[in-house]
Amino acid sequence: MTTIRKARSDDRDALFAIWESAVRATHHFLSEEDCQFFAAMVCDEYLPTACLWCAVDADDRPIGFLGMTGNRIDTLFVAANNHGAGIGSALIVHARRDAPHLLVDVNEQNEGAVAFYRHMGFRPVGRSPLDDSGRPYPILHMALQEGAELHPRL
Repeated sequence: MTTIRKARSDDRDALFAIWESAVRATHHFLSEEDCQFFAAMVCDEYLPTACLWCAVDADDRPIGFLGMTGNRIDTLFVAANNHGAGIGSALIVHARRDAPHLLVDVNEQNEGAVAFYRHMGFRPVGRSPLDDSGRPYPILHMALQEGAELHPRL
């Protein structure tokens, strides 16, 4: 059974490993140089300061995580070997408890993530040709549709 809890400082290495496995499995459009750039940012800047929620397994080991600012999902990553198990859905349901009008930005080239958010009831509301760091990776701005019913598989 998967539970969701606040991330702790001792989760940081596991969270970085989740991020890296998910990115390597889904972000085939990134160059190795870009992967290293983002890895340094995630490891050195984001994980030490972000308030995150973790999905954990029965042994309390993180298998996915979600970060938010207000009603915006900043990050949602699930370990690659747990993709398709309903963990991302459970994290979205958890996020919606505090923020019913969720927003998310997703790499347009990450077709699996776009499909996941569409399945969850998000629809595009805008597009940017560059990501937040100015790289040529288009971003879809998505919003959870009013009245969308979320049904996690967990």
